[in-house]
Formats: sequence, structure tokens, C-alpha cells
Amino acid sequence: MTDKTSKKVKVLIVATSMRVIGGQSIQAKRLLDAFENDSQVEMSFLPNNPETVFQNIKYLRTIFASLKFWWSLLTNIYRFDVVQVFSSATTGYMIATLPPLIISKIYGRKVVLNYHSGELAHHIETWKKTALPTMRKFDCIVVPSQFLVDVFAKYDLKAKAIFNFVDSANFKFREREMFRPIFLSNRNFEAHYNVGDVLRAFQIIQKRFAEAALFVAGFGTEEAKLKQLAEDLKLKRVEFAGKISNEEMARLYEKTDVYLNSSLVDNMPLSIIEAFSCGLPVVSYATGGIPYLVENDKTGLLVEPKDFEGLAQKAIYLLENQEFAKKIVAKAHAEVVKYSWENVREDWLGLYTKLAE
Repeated sequence: MTDKTSKKVKVLIVATSMRVIGGQSIQAKRLLDAFENDSQVEMSFLPNNPETVFQNIKYLRTIFASLKFWWSLLTNIYRFDVVQVFSSATTGYMIATLPPLIISKIYGRKVVLNYHSGELAHHIETWKKTALPTMRKFDCIVVPSQFLVDVFAKYDLKAKAIFNFVDSANFKFREREMFRPIFLSNRNFEAHYNVGDVLRAFQIIQKRFAEAALFVAGFGTEEAKLKQLAEDLKLKRVEFAGKISNEEMARLYEKTDVYLNSSLVDNMPLSIIEAFSCGLPVVSYATGGIPYLVENDKTGLLVEPKDFEGLAQKAIYLLENQEFAKKIVAKAHAEVVKYSWENVREDWLGLYTKLAE
């Protein structure tokens, strides 16, 4: 039991390290940074993807990383009041989420499932023997969107929404007198993020605005395929920025004017909140939890998934209706207060304190 009047709540974050830049690793890092030197919470980090001496040998890397992960859990979890496990779906859930649940229960520690994947329904339906039974073992389920709260409710599981938050000091608002046809896509190069449809939409946009440019930040298994698609579409002024740091990403928002997203599976993209914060109008597929985040024609423009022509036409409409674009940006930026650290801290602090009682 933790005496909250005199003792900090000790929280262990288990998540992917920043060696793999993505929404979860970024949010974990921001949470750790935000609670650093906090008067009420002492937070530490344990990576679920530890490096080993066999890092460049495929199967040995997996075996030894798993062994190192289990050993780290066994030798660390007992020192904490609350264990917060950042979780993805399917195989990632089995490998990275279940071990800290098991060890936390062995030591009698409170454990939080911090679930982030938009694939939740698919996960539960296809992994019926492992998903729901183990999810019910967690002391609390926290998700970053009402969308996932609603999905969990369909399976009689209660989840609490605590939003992702954006570092507004780094991702600063820039007021644009005019929105130029300079676009940004920064989803990683995996099939479910479907970056190819951004390229297909950009081909249409470039026919209307010959000077249009597109920055594509990210990395992943489809990189070669996407670069080949850009060549096949004969696109001009497309720059693949590669895997970039959080600070470099802020500079990309600064130099671009419109944000494009064509994901097919999604929850609550941190990148859309960053676009809101930086003053970029968002044009996106209405995938998963995105309509919970973006109100169509109010804080952004949404089209049905797989309609890259519609994505292009909405982007063109924004550029041809500058005053409307400014209204969209103003309303979206007003929403950012929901995703401020000041608001989110109180939610996390209340949860940690309650669990540690």
C-alpha cells in the first residue's frame, strides 16, 4: 500500500523503445519526460524490445531479446506499485503484453493495459482463447480514445479513455496567411497505413497544382514498394524523408501546409493531433477512431477509406477555399487543449493514486 501523503507512486512503463519510432514509443517517451521530477509520481521505463549481442541475427535476436525481457521483468517489477503496459494487437500482444501481466500477478502488483491498436475488434475475434480471458486479468484498461472504449464495451470490458497528448512547446502553431500546396504524410510504411493512397491522391493534386510538393516521412516494410509507386505515377517534388526524430518531425510540420492521411486501420493518430497543434488542415480517411478525433467539415475533412480520388478532391477544395481552410484550422487548434499535458496529467495521476492505495 502507498501512503500518497508522503510517498510517490512508483510506476513502471513497459513499452517499445525509441529505437522503433512510432505512436506508442513516442507517447511512452513523452509520458516519462512529463513525469520526470514530478512531486507525486516516480516513473521508470522497461523496453519490451531490448537489444542483445545477437541484434543482427534474426532468430537468435528474437530468442535472446525475449529471454532478456522476461529476466528484466522478473528483476524489476517487484519494486513498483503500478505497471503500465503499452500494448498493440495480435502477435505483439502475446509477445510484449502478456509477460508483464504474468510477472505483475506473481508479485501482486497492479497492472494497467494501455491498449493503443485500432485492430482491437479483429484481435479479439481472431484470438478468442487468449485475448478476452487475459484482458480481464488487468486491474484497469486505459485507451487513448472513446472509439476504443466503445469497442471494449461491446465485449463487456470497461475501459477508461485518457487521451494522447502533444508537446505544444515543440509542435508549435504557425498561422498561415495562405495555404500552399505543400503536403505532409508521416505514417510508417506498413500495409495498414496505406501510404500508397496518399501518393495516388497526390498525382491528382499535382495535375491541378503543378508546383505541389509532398514530404513523406516514415519507414517500414513497404518502403521500396512505395518509392517504386512514386516512380510509376511519375510524381514530381516528392521527398521521402525517411526515419526522423521527434524534433525533425516538428520542423516538417513547420515547412508544410496540409496534412494527408490514408490509413485503413487506425485508432487515434498522434500525428493528427500534432497537425492540429501546428496549424495544418487535416484531410483523412474516416478510419477507425479518426471520426472521434476529426469532425468532418469542422476540424478537418474526411472521406471514406480507399477513396483516394475523394482525398485529392478534398485537399484541392481546401486550397481553393482559403477562408474555409482557415476556419478549419482555427477550430482544430482550439481542440488541442483536450490533448494538453495539463489535462492529461490529472487523469494519469488520479489513476495511479487509486491503484496504489
